[in-house]
Amino acid sequence: MAQTERLVIPIENAGNKPRHFVFALLDRFTLMAFTSVVEGLRIANRMADKQIYTWTLVGEGGGTVTSSSGVEFKLDGDLEDLPRDSTILVCGGVEVQKSTTKRLLNWLRKEARRGAPIGGLCTASYVLAKAGLLDGKRATIHWENQDSFTEEFDEVDLTKSVFVVDGNRITAAGGTASIDLMLKIIADDHGEDLSNAVADQLIYSSIRTDRDTQRLSIPTRIGVRHPKLSQVIQMMEQNIEEPISPAILAKDVGMSTRQLERLFRRYLNRSPKRYYMELRLSKARNLLMQTDMSVINVALACGFASPSHFSKCYRAHYETTPYRERGSQGTRRNEEPADLE
Repeated sequence: MAQTERLVIPIENAGNKPRHFVFALLDRFTLMAFTSVVEGLRIANRMADKQIYTWTLVGEGGGTVTSSSGVEFKLDGDLEDLPRDSTILVCGGVEVQKSTTKRLLNWLRKEARRGAPIGGLCTASYVLAKAGLLDGKRATIHWENQDSFTEEFDEVDLTKSVFVVDGNRITAAGGTASIDLMLKIIADDHGEDLSNAVADQLIYSSIRTDRDTQRLSIPTRIGVRHPKLSQVIQMMEQNIEEPISPAILAKDVGMSTRQLERLFRRYLNRSPKRYYMELRLSKARNLLMQTDMSVINVALACGFASPSHFSKCYRAHYETTPYRERGSQGTRRNEEPADLE
């Protein structure tokens, strides 16, 4: 069988030297967020029929690093001085706080002073924020980590976008958002023809921009397309710290409290009050697992007036107390067990 001739895409800025990426892989990093970028760069080289991108893998101590899925990678080097014009992409994943060491932060700050573009994939936006590299910048992080990020870094303009490029700071929410970021980088560097050709090779037919948000729409998430129900749920999600009564929610969408109750029972098999409580408890669990906020402050951030009421509701839903949940993470700070059991 005759070999099919490979299509070569004419590129803009063809005479430029290859752009070099340095991937700083943290322990238990998210594999998809990392490989989505690397594969895109590899395919771009192939479609351009020349090496327009190069990359190396680094990590603290050199040696090897293991992803959250258990796949092990051999690193090219330690956290050392980089060649000029390198772009750093930190790849985070599970329990990113534990991987955010003093040495890593100092290395990033040093490279930032040298003017290096620095980005964070998935949860690694936390690392950049901890290093002070996102102060006054727009950024994003995986939606599951947004509550804790907002509580800790109020100087960062956190968005719900799939990715954000603000000057020489780059953040992507993880998962397939890394594909969208990579396609944006390729388009900026060498034109949309090449970027679109890479998307075709990846069979990626719906390219998102930094104006697209991470999560599915409320109707898609709950499996129900009812405009008033979606509107009420959106109001609930936006008012966790100071919950709104069902009567006011119903009035705001032009229905009676009884009609709202029937609507939730019909489509979600629970009362509005119960659904709202589950949203608040879900946020509380994220804060307990991802921050060192005291349990009392978590309770207040999630709309509970007293620690004892918070503990009672938490135990009923998760079959453990907030204090024990926090203790299971080995992070006990400023707690008062007697008030929370």
